[in-house]
Amino acid sequence: MPDTSYRLPRLSWTLALGSLACILAWAAPAPAQPPSKRPAAESTAPTYAGRADAMALADEIAQRHGLDATWVRGHLAQARVLAAVQRLIMPPAAGTAKDWAAYRTRFIEPQRVRRGAEFWREHAAWLRKAEALYGVPAEVVVGIIGVETLYGRHMGGFRALDALATLSLDFPPGRRDRSAFFREELAQLFVLAASEGLDPASLRGSYAGALGMPQFMPSSWNRYAVDFDGDGRVDLHGSVPDVIGSVAHYLAEFGWTPGLPTHFEVRAPVDTAQRAELLAPDIVPSFTAQEFLDRQAWLPEAALGHAGLLALVELQNGAAAPSYVAGTSNFYAITRYNWSSYYAMAVIELGSAVAQAVQAQAPVRQVSAGRPD
Repeated sequence: MPDTSYRLPRLSWTLALGSLACILAWAAPAPAQPPSKRPAAESTAPTYAGRADAMALADEIAQRHGLDATWVRGHLAQARVLAAVQRLIMPPAAGTAKDWAAYRTRFIEPQRVRRGAEFWREHAAWLRKAEALYGVPAEVVVGIIGVETLYGRHMGGFRALDALATLSLDFPPGRRDRSAFFREELAQLFVLAASEGLDPASLRGSYAGALGMPQFMPSSWNRYAVDFDGDGRVDLHGSVPDVIGSVAHYLAEFGWTPGLPTHFEVRAPVDTAQRAELLAPDIVPSFTAQEFLDRQAWLPEAALGHAGLLALVELQNGAAAPSYVAGTSNFYAITRYNWSSYYAMAVIELGSAVAQAVQAQAPVRQVSAGRPD
């Protein structure tokens, strides 16, 4: 059930820019809909058959990407206008307060930690291989997959074709128009289907068109997904090795630095002007440790030796005082998956909790279906 309090940040435009289509951080993922069963509302919704604007878009997509126009037209004509998608894409009500403490409890909770530990232990060899190749620690990869889809249990029940067509051609009024973004993602869905030999209507995902266990947008699938298990195809729905490798590859492409912490403790300046100065760049690392100190912020000794830039990250807690961390470039890299500091902290803290659970458990026999070479 979507948490409308945080709907906008959840819709990560990052995946729009070629990032992993992670649209998930702020709303609880909807249970996956079996491909063979379409929701009643989906089955009765009007189609795009006979819509001149839809057919013009189909022709444009086909021409730009070298696809068969009849094939694109035929599939887009079968896409449906989904009112639920139009509703879910809308921003939260004005004045809705963000609350990191409440948000955190939705992701760092016993079931997700337990399933994360099971996932880690079962696929430990693939996680090690991904870290060796891309430098991204297992706990970060596990944290992302856990926040996104609870390790594949909630991958979304919307047909991506319907969701992306709706947001391309019938984007709802009342918020900034993002239909151009979704038109490109719709095009990339057709490119993906053509390259993998899939029926575009068979792919299901989130209300914004994010796909598979890692919730990649189609453009991110096409650019960053990898065939990590070497079976000749990329499968982000059924191949856990491909999911692990693709998440790690994505973060590496967006600047992940091996061995660098994601953040440090910090005490923000008491002076509002100095604090505002550090907060002005938002989550973009922009200040040295010394510049933090010059503005009367406190940093631990470990941070004082950090040679890179830092960002003062504010996490609001409703009516309570905000929480702060000093984010490094690796914290920023996680936000390229989803442009939200709350999302990044949930990923980091879930991954850390899962790592502790794995370390506390007795070793178990590796049961992964196949080991990497």
